[in-house]
Amino acid sequence: MKQFVPAFASLFAAFVLSAAPLHQAGAAEPHHAKAAKATKTAKASKPAKAKVAKPKAKPARKAPAVAAAAAAKTIDYDGEQVNFAEWQAVRDFGDEMVAKHGFERGEMDALLRQVRFVESAVQLVKPAPPGKPKNWQAYSERFIEPIRINAGVRFWNENAEALARAEATYGVPAEILVGIIGVETVYGRDTGRFRVIDTLTTLAFAYPEAPNRAARAAFFRSELEQALLLARHEKIDPFSLLGSFAGAVGLPQFMPGNILKYGVDFDGDGHIDLRGSTADAIGSVANFLIQHGWNPLDKAPTVLQVSVAPSRAWEPLLERGLSATLRAEELLGAGITPDVPLPGERLYGLVDLQNGAEATEYWAASENFFAITRYNRSYFYAMSVLDLGRAVREARSDALL
Repeated sequence: MKQFVPAFASLFAAFVLSAAPLHQAGAAEPHHAKAAKATKTAKASKPAKAKVAKPKAKPARKAPAVAAAAAAKTIDYDGEQVNFAEWQAVRDFGDEMVAKHGFERGEMDALLRQVRFVESAVQLVKPAPPGKPKNWQAYSERFIEPIRINAGVRFWNENAEALARAEATYGVPAEILVGIIGVETVYGRDTGRFRVIDTLTTLAFAYPEAPNRAARAAFFRSELEQALLLARHEKIDPFSLLGSFAGAVGLPQFMPGNILKYGVDFDGDGHIDLRGSTADAIGSVANFLIQHGWNPLDKAPTVLQVSVAPSRAWEPLLERGLSATLRAEELLGAGITPDVPLPGERLYGLVDLQNGAEATEYWAASENFFAITRYNRSYFYAMSVLDLGRAVREARSDALL
């Protein structure tokens, strides 16, 4: 990441972290979308109808000015000023950072005294109340719409070189990378304005009551550790890291630990900057997908629509989890009829997209579809990535005619 003017410049100046291998298993929708439900985009029209600018190939650039401007503004929540340094569990965390990573005790206490408790993060991390039926079409309309498609065409035109290079390097199609970044942050427009240190500390030590509370709190505690290591590694003020209510950062909304694991310096400037470098964001998303099962040799369609038999012998196939484990003949034998022949040399999973009171859609999905679900564990999310990427590609092609 690039240098910021740090309020805590002295906090990490004394430490040098040796180079380390640089998202998230997410909710059913991107974090920024959950935090900004009141801001709604126009209802989608057919993607090909969207008005788009003529493409102009340009080298990868820094993130949109709107994203930089948003980061420069004040944070968009009122955090409660509490002295986290007095909480025993937080002091234990500080002791661990001192013993394990060489942080200085006094400076760690000084940092923790500046952390704010963020009640809105506690509320937003709670699951949605039960009872509301899932509706794929309603979900899709929020992402496959003209504003996002036009922004995607501009992003592709302005970053064509980096997208082509990532596709050649990793084997992930450009439209998939464009789809993910568009769904996550509208190409850098909505990267989040929570201080990551605030939200991660809050969720690590005050996670709301839930059956999985201990596991989730441990996850956020680990991400807080990684965020501090990331800030030290990149020599930035940890409080300059802004992101979602859950601590996800930058154009692709990586959690801090995943920036350290999967982030790529794709623009070659010596820093991994997912907030300011579109090239780094593109390369990092491609690397994440490859590391989570994307098969670059599979050129067939990622999903194929199918019909299901009234016998419902196929229902147990929906319980196979987020992975492709079924041969084509197993699907056919269970009463599943594809709209087009299924390539027989690959494995599939059966995906259901519920539409409220309307008929459910069923799809045979390849391992590449499930690689996208490692980014966000939701069929709706993965399908919207595919649909948005395809819509942007088609709109961009139309503009060339």
